[in-house]
Amino acid sequence: MTESVTGAAPAIELRQATKRFRTPSGGVYTALRDLDMTVAPGEFCAVVGPTGCGKSTTLSLISGLEQVNAGRTLIHGEPVTGTDPRVGFMFQTDAVFPWKSVLDNVAAGPQFRGTPKKEAVPKARDWLRRVGLSGFEDRLPHQLSGGMRKRVALAQTLINEPEILLMDEPFSALDVQTRQIVQDELLSLWELTRPAVVFVTHDLEEAIALADKVVVLTVGPGTVKDTFPVDLPRPRTVQEIRFDPHFIEIYEQIWETLRDEVTLAYARTAGAKTTPAPTSV
Repeated sequence: MTESVTGAAPAIELRQATKRFRTPSGGVYTALRDLDMTVAPGEFCAVVGPTGCGKSTTLSLISGLEQVNAGRTLIHGEPVTGTDPRVGFMFQTDAVFPWKSVLDNVAAGPQFRGTPKKEAVPKARDWLRRVGLSGFEDRLPHQLSGGMRKRVALAQTLINEPEILLMDEPFSALDVQTRQIVQDELLSLWELTRPAVVFVTHDLEEAIALADKVVVLTVGPGTVKDTFPVDLPRPRTVQEIRFDPHFIEIYEQIWETLRDEVTLAYARTAGAKTTPAPTSV
């Protein structure tokens, strides 16, 4: 069992993880190959890479929704054999019951885990207060704006106080202004309990603004190309941290590594030669 410098096992560890899928034509598609990645307890890790590089598949392996074909996936030093109640997953699309009120949607998670309704409902009400939705408890999901629904999703996920939080492009459908507000709310809520986070995004600015480190995946089959620490001060405000000169330096460093993978992925889908674009001097 690999241990961190503090003596504790990493919250998340993928060792030489390889994942293959059977295609409709009967062939085999390799989504990830020999992927190595660790996330420490309380660490916020963002994962970026070109379309089709296996970012979402990586989350599926950590969550236990999929199993590796080779290598290992570990949570707190123990092999992942299925879904784990210590893991929360926030998807790109809202996972809500459309016929239930906002309050009942947020209370559903604790109730599924055995918490009596008389305890789950007050807890849900408190989490709605934390995400700024007091007074909207009786609304149905379709009666809320996109930003409000994302706040509901945050409350749904965080009410269970996960030790590990997986997020698959959760804010991609929001407009820029709303997205920045919800990003700040995420950071504020994350500071309360500090779960280990793996946040998948196509937006490099979002990755740097939120994370302690950014992992860059190669074009598929995905593997880790490089990992960059984000040594920006916390607590952060997303709207302001982007103007920090060091933010721009980090962006340039990561983009220098990410650019060729994005170019190669585009060339593949466009049917062009799979030759990375030359690096500018």
